[in-house]
Amino acid sequence: MSTQLLTYLTVGFSFVLYIGIAVWSRAGSTKDFYVAGGGVHPIANGMATAADWMSAASFISMAGIIAFAGYDGSVYLMGWTGGYVLLALLLAPYLRKFGQYTVPDFIGERYYSGTARVVAVVCLIAISFTYIAGQMRGVGVVFSHFLNIPITMGVLVGMAVVFFYAVLGGMKGITYTQVAQYCVLIFAYMTPAIFISMLITGNPVPQAGLGSEVLDGSGLTVLEKLDATLLDLGFTAYTLPSKSMIDIFAITLALMVGTAGLPHVIVRFFTVPKVSDARVSAGYALVFIALLYTTAPAVGAFARINFIETVNGSTYAQSEDQGGTPQFFKTFEDIGLIGWVDKNSDGIVQYGPGAPFDGRAEYTGERGQSGERLLTNNPTANHNEVNVDRDIMVLANPEIAKLPGWVIALVAAGGIAAALSTAAGLLLVISSSISHDLLKKTFMPDITDKMELLAARGAAVLAIAVAGYLGINPPGFVAQVVALAFGLAASSLFPAILMGIFMKHMNREGAIAGMVSGLLFTVSYIAYFKSDWFGAVNTAEHWMLGISPEGIGSIGMVINFVVAMTVARFTKATPASVQALVDDIRIPAGAGSAQKH
Repeated sequence: MSTQLLTYLTVGFSFVLYIGIAVWSRAGSTKDFYVAGGGVHPIANGMATAADWMSAASFISMAGIIAFAGYDGSVYLMGWTGGYVLLALLLAPYLRKFGQYTVPDFIGERYYSGTARVVAVVCLIAISFTYIAGQMRGVGVVFSHFLNIPITMGVLVGMAVVFFYAVLGGMKGITYTQVAQYCVLIFAYMTPAIFISMLITGNPVPQAGLGSEVLDGSGLTVLEKLDATLLDLGFTAYTLPSKSMIDIFAITLALMVGTAGLPHVIVRFFTVPKVSDARVSAGYALVFIALLYTTAPAVGAFARINFIETVNGSTYAQSEDQGGTPQFFKTFEDIGLIGWVDKNSDGIVQYGPGAPFDGRAEYTGERGQSGERLLTNNPTANHNEVNVDRDIMVLANPEIAKLPGWVIALVAAGGIAAALSTAAGLLLVISSSISHDLLKKTFMPDITDKMELLAARGAAVLAIAVAGYLGINPPGFVAQVVALAFGLAASSLFPAILMGIFMKHMNREGAIAGMVSGLLFTVSYIAYFKSDWFGAVNTAEHWMLGISPEGIGSIGMVINFVVAMTVARFTKATPASVQALVDDIRIPAGAGSAQKH
């Protein structure tokens, strides 16, 4: 059976499974739609949380960025994993005890203000749509390569699948679908990692393989070989940083606190029966997440070694069987995810240092004298001949290593599962914030349960359409787009949630001013350097304090805290009933009677 047919069958079977689960667990009430009825088992919730958390950025893009950034890529590992621990220990149990459906629900009740609720909804939508752009982009990349369709068509197919199980099933359908998706994605990620680790080092454990010797007789470990190879080619050593320490710190902090402010992850802890179940499910989720995150550095290193060895110095006109440029290179070139320009007209692919040109630029429809696709942008002399979209490395890894077709098909299903699981969670929080927080709790309080459920599904349809547009026109690589979403969460929702739990004197005026100022600052900074509207040069010498747009959320968070505390100091005090509510959230049941004895 051909690899292409295996891929169609595997991906098709996974779609049938997801949609079948959604139909079986279709939401029949708003409680089912928002929090899966509040009766999800901690282990199932842990798997669903892990799937919700491990998005296309984790599955597809993170190892690719690590493969090319080396040491600098460690910020994603440290920030995202550390942030999940922060969320699980510091916020999740208290939010579950509060017992509402959404994050804006908590902020609206805690800060006794409809305005605070609306501001929280605006923050949530800004975060979620930025985040979902990366997920839909990941869906398009996977479909484009494995199903031989354009990226735009891949995004549209992904939208259709998400529509069925997110709009029909709500949180109940999404939860049990995500359990299946976790099983698919983790098996799809670990299987090729084990194979490739065996091929390169002889060690079947990828995490250990990263520190093992390469099976080429050199006596070098994987990282030592990468350093030596990259230095020979003129690159910076793989294990040395190129970013400034302050930027590494700022990005890590923004990713960490942004994680703790992500609404689609927080809402997962509202689906379990008890507060203790929230803690237990957080522990299970951390174990499930660790399986992938401890493997990603090895996958990135193996991918970079294999890419260099198979591509650099290969003759483009020759077939792979004759020792020429491998087929995966030409396949990704055809869909615009690899670009090559033969600058010296020798017909040999030369991979060396230099700023990469835009490999996703429009294809002219013509081929160069060496057979390469000619693009509308013409790289200058200081450009590298090869440009690689970082999002392809995990997908291409099995092909580069010449693994069996069933492994390649499995990776396709895993990549799609990772992207769709997070996209569905994000779409749900967007739709629930519109139907529950804006309509039911703010503008239309007399709306019936049935009408609210209908509005939630309608909002999900609209959100899917916007998400599809953003997936077709993303502002960067998947992980980079997601990093911007974490910065927005860090600068807006995280401080409001943290102060709402641990600072009972924080009032509504302070919380609103903090969220607005933090979000406006971060959005403005990101737009200035990431959009084409202002013509700003996105380089370190132009950044404030040397902090990149990916890390600016940490400064936005500080601004949020400072503004909130300052405003709260000079405005009316928090009502006594709200202060009592905060005490009730933080103090375990029975603590008072225990103190009396």
